[in-house]
This record gives sequence, C-alpha cells and structure tokens, in this order.
Amino acid sequence: MRVNLKGVHTTYKRLADGTLKKYYYAWKGGPRIDAEPGSAEFVRLYGEVSGQRNRSTATLARLIDYFKDSSEYTELSKSSKRNYDLYLGLLERKFGPMPIAAIEDKRARGDFKEFRDSFSTTPRKADYVWTTLARVLSVAKDRGKISVNVCERGGRLYESDRAEIIWGADDIREFCAVASPELQAALLLALWTGQRQGDLLRLTLAAYDGTHIRLKQSKSNSRIKVLAGAPLKSWLDGRMEKKLDAVTILTNSRGQPWTEDGFRTSWDKAFKKINLGICTSTTSAAPP
Repeated sequence: MRVNLKGVHTTYKRLADGTLKKYYYAWKGGPRIDAEPGSAEFVRLYGEVSGQRNRSTATLARLIDYFKDSSEYTELSKSSKRNYDLYLGLLERKFGPMPIAAIEDKRARGDFKEFRDSFSTTPRKADYVWTTLARVLSVAKDRGKISVNVCERGGRLYESDRAEIIWGADDIREFCAVASPELQAALLLALWTGQRQGDLLRLTLAAYDGTHIRLKQSKSNSRIKVLAGAPLKSWLDGRMEKKLDAVTILTNSRGQPWTEDGFRTSWDKAFKKINLGICTSTTSAAPP
C-alpha cells in the first residue's frame, strides 16, 4: 500500500554522465531520505525525521528553518550556503530550543555575546557566528516573526591589514608567467571589475554589451553595471569576434564553464608555482 507523506520535497541533479538523478527530502530544506518512495524504509526514515518539522514555531531553531527557506539564503551561491550552514549548525545546537520571548529579551544579547566570545581565539570565526545570528534575526524581524533584533550592531573581534593581499604589478606578472591563458583571463576580469569569484565564473557572454558588464551580485543580491576598462574591453571584444560556443565569459582549457571547485584547484596549482606571499582567494588588485 502506498502511503501519501505530506511535505516530501523532490529535487533533481544532473550527474557527470549527463543523467538526471532524483533526490527526496522530508520537506523543503529538510534532511534527505535515501530510500525508494513508497517503500517501508522510506516511511520509516520519514517518521524518524518528521518530528524535527513539528518543533514549536516559537524557537530559534524554527527561525533558522525560516531563514533557510527565505530568498536571502536560497539565492546564495553553493559556497556561501556551505559557510552559512556551518554557523547555523553551531547556533542551533547551542540555542535551538530558545523561545522567542527569550530571544527578544535584551538580556539575550549578553548570552549571544558570551557564545561569540567563546571563539575569541579564532576572531574571524567568532565574528561569523555573530554575523550569522544577526542575519537570521534580521530576516525574522523583517518578516514580522520577531519584533526586536538584539544582535544589531554587534561589533567585530577580527581586524586585518589587507595591504598584504593587494596585488601589485610585479605580483601580477609573476602569476601570469606560470598561469594558463584561462586563469590569466580570470585574473584580468577580476582586476577590472573587482567582483567575487563565484559571480565572475557565472558571467555569461550576454552580460557584456560592448562597453559594460551587467551582473547580479550573489552576496548583496544587487544588480550592477561595470564599465569594461580598455584592456578588458579588448579581450572581451576578441572573445565576441570569435563567436565561440561557450556560454560563460570564463571557461576552462576545454572551453567549458568552470566549476567553483575546478577553478580553485587550478588556481591553487598555479599559485603554488610562485611565492607571492599573498592570499589565494583574493579577487581585488591594483591594475598594472
């Protein structure tokens, strides 16, 4: 007998061989169920996790669920979601059952600060914990789920001098001497737009109109227009004239769109060939 389980969410993923695989989740944003729908095993697994869905809506855990269903989370890149998930997990384990009345109490700010400060030996992690919580509460307040966000204007523990990760002309020349043409193109695009790696990898040729590049920033969800400086314009015009089959502006050596993992691996391999002494993840630099 087939049992109709309410709320089961289905997604599809294209595998490396081109086939589509169907995945089932207890609910949207919930845990995955690795069993055949309608089977006894599927019903058993669904029953084990369904209790999580029935938690009181008046807890921080439910606000975290609500945040993960919001566009502020769903429209993030995969890498940004992974970063959020790490800190959302920490917060849920610590404060998940905390009721809304306590979350809105001004004294909760002290509790949250103490939790943040427990990571003070790693200041960046401490700041991410606080920022993530503040973001969850901000979305909840904006949607009318809570009336007060006690984590507004929390301050930062981590301070850095970014002067050491600014690329100078010598740094750029050293990198280009060992990097593939595809990586050099990525560096050129980053130098002249100042945008994030993930946003640049997703840029399509249609985003370039001959003078400007139009894109939607994944972090801020803002749509912007960037003027293509002379070196970048020259390279982009050359790409357009070749009438390539590629969809994205940046491609790997096979002419295919980069995956974020593939790009980072190739970038790091090139980076290891030199000794610039700067951060590999930076995409901002002073043009030569």
